[in-house]
Amino acid sequence: MNKILWNTLKQSPGILGAALVLTNAALATETSSMRLGSPSDLGNEAIHSVEWQQTEHSELSTQELSVSDIQSLDYHANASENLEVATATESDQGEAPAQTATSEALSTPETAELELAQVETADPAASSQVGISEIEQMELYSQETDVMDQVTSVSQLSDVQPTDWAFQALQSLVERYGCIAGYPDGTYKGNRAMTRYEFAAGLNACLERVNELIAASTANLVTREDLAVLQRLQEEFAAELAALRGRVLALEARTAELEANQFSTTTKLRGEVIFFIGDTFGDRSEYTVAGGPNVDEEEDPTQSYFGYRARLNFDTSFTGEDLLRTRLEARDIPNLSRENLTNTLMSRLGTDGGDGDFILDDLYYRFPIMNGKGQVYFGAKSLDLDDVQDPLSPFQSTGAGAASRFGRYNPTTFRGNEGTGAALKYQLNERMRLNLGYLANDGDSPDPSEGRGLFNGGHSAFLQFVYEPLDNLAIAIDYNRRYFREDDVNVSGGTGSFLANRPFGDTATTTDNLGFQTNWRIADKFELGGWLGVAWADDKASSGDGDDLDATILNFAITLAFPDLFREGSLGGIIVGMQPKVVYHTLERLEEDKTGIHIEAFYRYQVNDYVALIPGVYIVTDPEHTDENDTMVVTTFRTQFRF
Repeated sequence: MNKILWNTLKQSPGILGAALVLTNAALATETSSMRLGSPSDLGNEAIHSVEWQQTEHSELSTQELSVSDIQSLDYHANASENLEVATATESDQGEAPAQTATSEALSTPETAELELAQVETADPAASSQVGISEIEQMELYSQETDVMDQVTSVSQLSDVQPTDWAFQALQSLVERYGCIAGYPDGTYKGNRAMTRYEFAAGLNACLERVNELIAASTANLVTREDLAVLQRLQEEFAAELAALRGRVLALEARTAELEANQFSTTTKLRGEVIFFIGDTFGDRSEYTVAGGPNVDEEEDPTQSYFGYRARLNFDTSFTGEDLLRTRLEARDIPNLSRENLTNTLMSRLGTDGGDGDFILDDLYYRFPIMNGKGQVYFGAKSLDLDDVQDPLSPFQSTGAGAASRFGRYNPTTFRGNEGTGAALKYQLNERMRLNLGYLANDGDSPDPSEGRGLFNGGHSAFLQFVYEPLDNLAIAIDYNRRYFREDDVNVSGGTGSFLANRPFGDTATTTDNLGFQTNWRIADKFELGGWLGVAWADDKASSGDGDDLDATILNFAITLAFPDLFREGSLGGIIVGMQPKVVYHTLERLEEDKTGIHIEAFYRYQVNDYVALIPGVYIVTDPEHTDENDTMVVTTFRTQFRF
């Protein structure tokens, strides 16, 4: 009895294998009633068929695999070379194999795998060899699967390669349905490996495109084969698709929150804060030729100080090319020229003044004309001369440029009455541009009283021509005509000697100003530049003998700039020059026969995009252009924050 039972068990694998073969053949002939099933189910049937074939023909009883082990290999089996061959032959075959000649087979990658298994059963020897090969590959893939089962994140899985079935399937869908436009540079890069998340994004685009076709009643354009491919891809990349959709939902939620809380759709906020530490060394200037008080000598009267400035710029654009600038500013930085401090304008800082209160500091609007060749400016408050003219100076910035007021740019043509008016910047050609305009003192322009207003108060009319003969060389010539009303005379813009600012005291004064600037970028990290300025001043009141008074005021500077010094974004600067000086006066005794020299050095260390540290020092010899005053040293340390 035991022997009979043993023989029966030995023959059972063969009996079951034959039954399975007959069952598969019967299923293949029923394509008219076959529905599109799960890709994983079809793949498992094909693998089961291979398993029973090897058991029947080769009798390798020691190579037994459980159904659950084989099912876990579905992903790798789909990527194997044998299954790629089955997929490729699907589009070329004209009719089904012999077992299914009576009916048309459904041409999908899954049914191709099933048909391959059925064809192989026709030759027992070949079937045995295929079965052994499949077993060896399954063992190899099983080892790989054991390793991949240990990953903890989808991102740890391998990238999708151009040779993978999944990649080629998606590429085919893209070419037929146009569901991916390509990369931002206009390329498709069909032969480049992509991450599984990139692949999932492309797959999601194709799914949405197919859904659109179906919804538009054009479902006949989508074949059953493509639907099967999409179904299989969805299953293989289910984790990535879920993660991708989760990210999209999170981004949509964040976008909705930003839109609900945004300040404005047209305005951007830009801010700057400066911490200002400084001190001066040297005796107070006790002697001025004119315009400044003569005081008793006092040894180093200034103390170390800490000042600040905060700016909030609201930059609004309505077209994307125009700009409405609204700036609020609060500052409290000492004016070192006060009588009880240094008693000379030649010591003034690049920015100073204020009482700590927020005020409206800038308000102007600009927009392009003539296809961008020109820029028109309209200023209500603080439209400055250097906003429209080109100083050609790398040290222009009050926050991160030169430490001194004089070191920023040519004071003869870039300091004067300004604030309210209109201006034009126009690009004549690639090498030449023209800047011109009219600006009134924004303290006088809102006042309709006599001697005030837009045209009767202090004002400046200017014209500048800029020429760039080389890409690294720029030259500018500028002319200003200015009027300073009585009791508001400031010819040299708060630089130089007191006499250079008020050559005729507080009487109304007109000036004709001529400036020359240049900057030459000799190397990537070295620039040589400078300026020369001459102002011819005329007293609008008569002197005692009936003749008008005239004066000539001169200043110059040479600048050395070192961009990206020691660190990208940093800047080193050296300035040597003469602050405005009266070189001629109708009253000869008022001519300044001595010359004070301005020597300055600073370094802006760019910590990152938002923070910069800027130590600086400048020396003024013979303040007020007289050797009666001692040399003065001014030190500063600025910390700039931008946001």
